Amino acid sequence: MIPDAAKVVRLAGEAGLRLVRFLYCGNDGTVRGKASSLNGLEGRMASGIGVTVGMQAMNSLDQLQPVAGMGPVGELRLVPDPATFRVLPYAPNAGAMLTDHVGLDGAPAPVCARSFLKRQVARLAERGAVLHAGFENEFTLAVERDGALRPVDESLCFSTIGMAASQDYVDALAHALERQQIRLEQYYAELGHGQQEISTAPAPALPAADEQLLVRETLRGVATQMGYVASLSPKPWPDAAGNGGHIHFSLWSTDGARNLFHDAAQPDRLSQDARRFIAGVLAHLPGLCGLAAPSFASYKRIVPHFWAGAFACWGLDNREAPVRVPSVFGGQEEASTNVELKAADATCNPYLALGGLIAAGLDGLERRLDPPEPVAVDPATLDEAQRRAQGIDPLPATQEQALDALAGDPVLAGALGPVIIDSYLAVRRSEWHAYSERDDDFWQRGHFVKY
Repeated sequence: MIPDAAKVVRLAGEAGLRLVRFLYCGNDGTVRGKASSLNGLEGRMASGIGVTVGMQAMNSLDQLQPVAGMGPVGELRLVPDPATFRVLPYAPNAGAMLTDHVGLDGAPAPVCARSFLKRQVARLAERGAVLHAGFENEFTLAVERDGALRPVDESLCFSTIGMAASQDYVDALAHALERQQIRLEQYYAELGHGQQEISTAPAPALPAADEQLLVRETLRGVATQMGYVASLSPKPWPDAAGNGGHIHFSLWSTDGARNLFHDAAQPDRLSQDARRFIAGVLAHLPGLCGLAAPSFASYKRIVPHFWAGAFACWGLDNREAPVRVPSVFGGQEEASTNVELKAADATCNPYLALGGLIAAGLDGLERRLDPPEPVAVDPATLDEAQRRAQGIDPLPATQEQALDALAGDPVLAGALGPVIIDSYLAVRRSEWHAYSERDDDFWQRGHFVKY
């Protein structure tokens, strides 16, 4: 049952909270917010906490961009969703809720990313479908020594030595997620030094995006509590393995009874709806990269031979394809039929990334698109003529190219609307210019400490 404001206030009091954070994700992909004391919390949940309209024109270097209507004049309200209330295990006497940006007239603000995702969810519902999504977060656990950030270990991929080096942190992380009712599915030490990976259970799109922000906050909060630094930067160090934020997704009937991506009669288990949705994602993948892998560092990760998917294609269990169809699990064939977007990372705003994913997939469904043949090799091993013959184009190689693709995609830009697309492009393009003008140390540390 979704709690109301009075129940949240009661739960917060029983937990001994002093502050409740009103959180949101900016156009720059960073998690920001304000906090209310328990005194007056119920009223603030109804009216919201004020925030300047300019915040969604702020980039990840805290530089305000010249966006029409987003200057020093004007205000919005951060209005929390009571269903997202959590007690924060890593922050003494603190809780949190996820918020919508609401205008002074009480209507959703045009710049609100969470409201954008709600609109795309509603479009899917008109077709009798719900997108379920789950995030796989790779992140780097580090310590600061002599002013430099260093990985906690130098172990191998899936190494138990890596698990041992981080075991106290991982145990605390698992406990913190459990206390927030966030279902941890898997954990392991990944390829890079100090690199970890966790996956959380799938959920309908809106709660999945909400949980992704809470997961990001928890990864970092537990690390800070224990004297570590946790970073979800796509490229923590120039010569290190990159951190992805892969998105697994599938369509379900609105009653949750059927996985609309599953067809037991097909050798690959994929339904016609799944193929059309995949075709839509592929058709808009360059622009979708501008939402799902949107930072300067994202394109230090999305390069050939690093299992990040550098060419626009799809494949069955092909980890060099940015759109991968994992094999199903025996006895759970319908439940486990899903598709993975690998060209994604945790510098994204998850509301924009999932909303864009839905808009792209819906275009495939509505236009009855067919995907090309799945690719069964690393596309980088094909020569240019072979790739051209199979319609395999390279994905954007830079943040600038991804943002240009997004700006030139009428389906994605139209779904976002003029206020979001204009402010988003202004923010992200300013980051491209800022980081392009400086050396590797500047972009590397800038992403490490902000994500």
